[in-house]
Amino acid sequence: MKGILLNNLGSPDSTATKDVKKYLEEFLMDERVIDIPYWKRYVLIKGIILNFRPKKSAAAYQKIWWDKGSPLVVISERFTEKVKQKVAIPVELAMRYGSMSMEKGIKNLVDKGVTEIFLAPLYPHYAMSSFETVVVKAEEILAEKYSNVKLDVLPPFYNEPDYIKAMSNNIANHLKNFDYDHILFSYHGIPERHIKKSDPTNSHCKIDGSCCERNSVAHHTCYRHQCFETTKEIAKFLKLKEGTYSNAFQSRLLKDPWLKPYTDFELEKFPSVGKKKLAVITPAFVADCLETLEEIAMEGKEEFLKFGGTDYKHIPCMNDNNDWVDVMVSWINEWEKQ
Repeated sequence: MKGILLNNLGSPDSTATKDVKKYLEEFLMDERVIDIPYWKRYVLIKGIILNFRPKKSAAAYQKIWWDKGSPLVVISERFTEKVKQKVAIPVELAMRYGSMSMEKGIKNLVDKGVTEIFLAPLYPHYAMSSFETVVVKAEEILAEKYSNVKLDVLPPFYNEPDYIKAMSNNIANHLKNFDYDHILFSYHGIPERHIKKSDPTNSHCKIDGSCCERNSVAHHTCYRHQCFETTKEIAKFLKLKEGTYSNAFQSRLLKDPWLKPYTDFELEKFPSVGKKKLAVITPAFVADCLETLEEIAMEGKEEFLKFGGTDYKHIPCMNDNNDWVDVMVSWINEWEKQ
């Protein structure tokens, strides 16, 4: 029997500092998130970051928390329920980190008689700290506990026409009554070294402004290239004029160089160059979460207005949008027929 495992990042169980600390420890100790030797990661995370970050993050979660719980979890559950109603095979939702573990999700499928799993990481783009860690975790669980279960994986869908259409329609719907003079595509940031580590050729990715434009097998695992391609395809679909949109990367951690330009720097700069009516899109996420609801919709707006902006609009993710549900269902049906 075939079954589906939808997978997203995860969330603390509550906004209590102890729950946030537990979640952050699991997340940040992942070697594909902070890719330094274990002993250094242990000292950095458990000896330094977890002494101050949980309280700060808990306060941020409190600003966006819903009555029913974490927005990311609630939205993902709604999306999953809609998908379930449209497919004939078992569907489970799991998170890479937190109590809604992948191990639980896989067990639920196996208990229903599933012997072939279609893993759908809900990340449009490939990155070792998102897509890759989900796939590796699933492989480890199956190898250890369910060696007879076959695994298939939905590839990154950053440029899939149906996804681009659904994304573009969602953006257009939210821009109907907003008179913008610029659109910022704000992607989640990753360290520059992750780009080079993910390059199978060990030579193509130089983050030099041109390597993303030169055709290469490296693009299959290049987060930066894939982000730029998403923007290009959406801009093409919406017929955006050149110069009215741009890319940036948010959510830096530590002091290492991350992908540029940085979103917060761009928000500060735009008003001074005449871009005072701004719409911000977060295409690296399919469901609204801390990084979109607090960092962009709240902090981003405050920062933009502080530096002279006049109008600011955060465009929600597709969440449980019916068009997005139909896209996922079409991919599942296509896989099921194989």
